[in-house]
Amino acid sequence: MNRRLATTVIFSGFFLLGMLLLMWGILLPRMAEQLAMSNLVSGALFTLFSLGMMIGAIVGGKYASRFEFLPLFATLSLVNALFIVIAALMPTWSGLLVLVFIVGIISSCKITIGHTLIAQLYEEKRFAMMGIMDFMFSLGTLVASFYVSLIYLWRPDWRVSLHILAGLWVALALFTLLRVRHAQATRPVDQPQASKPKETLAFATILRQPVFILLAVASFGYGAVEFGTVNWFVSYAQQGLGFTGDDARLLLAGFTGGMALSRLSFAWFLRWFSVHRLMMVLVSLLLAGALIAKLGTAFTPIWLGNFLLGLGLGGLFPLVLSAAMNIDSDKGPLLSGITILGNAAGVQVVSLGTGAWAGFESIEVAYWSIAMAAILLWAATWFYSRLIKKG
Repeated sequence: MNRRLATTVIFSGFFLLGMLLLMWGILLPRMAEQLAMSNLVSGALFTLFSLGMMIGAIVGGKYASRFEFLPLFATLSLVNALFIVIAALMPTWSGLLVLVFIVGIISSCKITIGHTLIAQLYEEKRFAMMGIMDFMFSLGTLVASFYVSLIYLWRPDWRVSLHILAGLWVALALFTLLRVRHAQATRPVDQPQASKPKETLAFATILRQPVFILLAVASFGYGAVEFGTVNWFVSYAQQGLGFTGDDARLLLAGFTGGMALSRLSFAWFLRWFSVHRLMMVLVSLLLAGALIAKLGTAFTPIWLGNFLLGLGLGGLFPLVLSAAMNIDSDKGPLLSGITILGNAAGVQVVSLGTGAWAGFESIEVAYWSIAMAAILLWAATWFYSRLIKKG
């Protein structure tokens, strides 16, 4: 496989996935206003998206290894673009929820492919490349806030933002398919493409190991913190604290910027910290940031708390997943699937729970769920790091 092409496609795809996943939260206030969505329905949107990601993780983890990764990634991108366009055309929230669920399934399969492919292609520098790949995801989340604001200056319609993003997915898919076809056509006859036997993997083979169970628990906490923040912070800042939409998006950009910086630089600190110690440094930063962001009422402390939360959270996921890949890299799709399953379960609980809590109390009170999830993530990471240290 052409390593440069694969890296370009996966990194670009993760950038667009970062934009897509964050945009649901950014667009939510206007979607809710136009489609008459209650807080409970808004929480259900994120829940269905994460449920779709759980199903996609199971399917992708078991069956992705049966296909060539790049053509499969491109094909799924085309299908994803189609359903994003249809979702943006939905006149009712019920139809939108169904389409968001389907988009979640496809997005999860693509994440599994990306994790596995990069981990296999860069075995000698797995931590760094996994970090850069997730940095591209975070860069997408960072750009998403400014992207939506820019589109709103042109046309204040949440549907337009999704239509343009779908067009970018189509462009990436067509580029990938054309380059793969060109590479196959120009390959010398006496240089066959090396490939491993295609097989269907089973989750039971790795769930017997306690370290991988803790990987799932840590991923649960990670998903709850990350997507609880990106899905609910804009609504919390606007409805709970009275910030304008632009200020709320700038505050969220502190979180996404911290995540991007962390994912780009965390591997550099492995020169001085062992893997398990760096895990604890990062998770302690994010816990402090979550508490500061929730207790703050002015722009500066909230931005600082969000930045620390992102700084601790960003590098944690590639660090945790890469450590698991080092234990059994041949089970890459399954390990990625486990993290996505745990992640999506965390998203489900915090999204629906926060929405329901906000319905009974207020979004200002319900946003404490992020800090609670951060405490859970700290505890799960501590136990996971102990097993990594012993291994």
